[in-house]
Amino acid sequence: QVQLVESGGGLVQPGGSLRLSCAASDIAFDVYTMAWYRQAPEKQRELVARITNRGSTNYADSVKGRFTISEDNAKNMVYLQMDSLKPEDTAVYYCYADGILSSHKYWGQGTQVTVSS
Repeated sequence: QVQLVESGGGLVQPGGSLRLSCAASDIAFDVYTMAWYRQAPEKQRELVARITNRGSTNYADSVKGRFTISEDNAKNMVYLQMDSLKPEDTAVYYCYADGILSSHKYWGQGTQVTVSS
């Protein structure tokens, strides 16, 4: 059974860093694009960063140069390194898997990130 489990969220001061982790079970990264989305209160869920099965990445303009997505195929983990955090980065962050050869799509349960002094 496919599961995506996020961890690493929390409270951090502006300018600080956090690393989010996504443990993916029963997913082969070579046939999935992995991504991080976020949803702030009263706002739509938005794409933060994406990594393809070939390792290509792209980012939302608001996080370029501050966030880095990566994956460890051996451990079936996806990471989001977040640096220079701002209050506007406060949101629930979700791990997402999008099937390349299928219509399968999966979401994690989310992890809260709060940037505040």
